Amino acid sequence: MKYMIMLYASQQDYDAMAESAANPSPSTGEDFAAMGAFMEQWNKELVESGEFVDARGLAAPVHTRRVRLRDGAPVVTDGPYPETAEVLAGYTIVECDSFDRATEIAARLTECPAPAHVRARAMADVRLIVEERGDLEA
Repeated sequence: MKYMIMLYASQQDYDAMAESAANPSPSTGEDFAAMGAFMEQWNKELVESGEFVDARGLAAPVHTRRVRLRDGAPVVTDGPYPETAEVLAGYTIVECDSFDRATEIAARLTECPAPAHVRARAMADVRLIVEERGDLEA
C-alpha cells in the first residue's frame, strides 16, 4: 500500500530559512543545514529499504494560488493565507506493508534537528493513497 506523509510549515518558517540562507548566522545556518542533512539521510534510508516512492518540497506559501468557487465562478487568491497557520511544505510517498509502518516512518521525523521555533510547530500527517474508487468506501 502507498501512503503520503505530508509535512507542514508556515510562511514564517520559509522566511526564516530564506533569511538564514541570505544572512547565515552560526546558529540558524547550522540548524537548517542539520535539518537538510537529516532529510537527505531519511530519504536515503527509505530508498535503501525499498519503501521510497517519491518526495518533493513545495515553494513558500507566498508563491501559492488558491482557486475557489464563489457564486458559480472561480475566484483566484494569491497566498499566503492569513487564516492558515500551517501549509503543506512537502511530501514523501512510501510504499509499505501497513498504516502502522507508514506511521513509524513518519515518526522518525520527530528526530529532525531544526530551530526551536520550527520544531515547536512541526507536524506530519500520514494518509493512505487511494489506488481505486473502492478504497474510498473504506
